[in-house]
Amino acid sequence: MNLPPESYNMTNELAKERNRAAAERTLMAWIRTSLSLISFGFGIDRIVAAIHGAFDTQVDPFHLSRILGLCFIIIGTLALLAAALNHRQDLKQIDRGNFVYTSRLSLSFVVAIALIAVGIFAFVGILIKGG
Repeated sequence: MNLPPESYNMTNELAKERNRAAAERTLMAWIRTSLSLISFGFGIDRIVAAIHGAFDTQVDPFHLSRILGLCFIIIGTLALLAAALNHRQDLKQIDRGNFVYTSRLSLSFVVAIALIAVGIFAFVGILIKGG
């Protein structure tokens, strides 16, 4: 980067690098979270399928488990997509040098609400099937 000496400010450049590194760490945390959600959903589906196969029944009493597993996979995939897009937007703002804080909807909050909805769905489903 060949900037004229009068426009080069070491403090500003180091701050940009710290912000970029923080954005990378945040993306890595979202990758771990999303991978956990996807793995959990896949695990639920596979475990229930194995149990179902072991009992060799024609009736599928575990339909709720499959939907629950798919919900976790969808939430994990969408969270990762949103995190990647958010990361790209943050890097563009840092590169332009006009990084100004603007309030926006938190990705963590959205994922938490989605997981609450899945939890309520699972609770009601189990309550209905168990009763």
